Amino acid sequence: MSDLYCVFGNPIKHSRSPFIHTLFAEQTGEVLRYEARLAPLDDFQGVWDDFVAEGGLGANVTVPFKLDALQLADVLSARAQRAQAVNTLTCGKNGKVYADTTDGVGLVRDLTSLNAPLVGARILVLGAGGAVRGVLEPLLAMGPEAIFVANRTASKARELAANFEDLGKVSGGGFEASDVQAGGFDLVINGTSASLAGELPPLPDTLFSAHGFAYDMMYGAEPTVFMRWAEPRAAATADGLGMLVEQAAESFFLWRNIRPDTASVREALRHSLLEKK
Repeated sequence: MSDLYCVFGNPIKHSRSPFIHTLFAEQTGEVLRYEARLAPLDDFQGVWDDFVAEGGLGANVTVPFKLDALQLADVLSARAQRAQAVNTLTCGKNGKVYADTTDGVGLVRDLTSLNAPLVGARILVLGAGGAVRGVLEPLLAMGPEAIFVANRTASKARELAANFEDLGKVSGGGFEASDVQAGGFDLVINGTSASLAGELPPLPDTLFSAHGFAYDMMYGAEPTVFMRWAEPRAAATADGLGMLVEQAAESFFLWRNIRPDTASVREALRHSLLEKK
């Protein structure tokens, strides 16, 4: 019988996680079944309990349940504790629920594979929600010169940045902050959901340095609105498809103790998206 895993979300039909993990399993010879499961907004605990009763061994968690997942966990990894964000749950043989966040690892691995500027770079991160919480620690570990977190609600960005000040030079504020308006960033990461709505944060034309790199955590068959805006202003652009695959690979490793090859899966996922255009 196949070991059972899933991703919880609401909505969830759009999730590419089953596609990714099925390819990981085929590639590594692991016998497992990975499903997308719709969870009701008011009873994440109930669907999790049902999943465990079915023999479920682990799950990914996407919006809007990352806080619910954090609260039901018995043991948090150091990075999940720091980020106060969870996207991976594992059922321990001792009956405890272990929680981790793999988003930041996935982002940094993808950025590294793309040769994006990290070490000694001036980095701007747009947004201060759950997507950003999980990536600041791994980004700071790469040794950037400084990170500025910009958000529509400036106080939220400042509060988030303050939680990571002991790890490096990081600060926060609104989109109108002098740091943002002065521009000259080597790497700009869009962690807002604005791309999904076809919207763009208010950004100056001087945002990028001469070798600036634009990265959107969102992805799709077509370039996001942020990528389209950045293309004539930045030296390079990329979407978050690689991050999705890399964070999934980290979850797969946590569950199965084996690292799948991500390059082939990234290529297959991109091809799948283009076929559905």
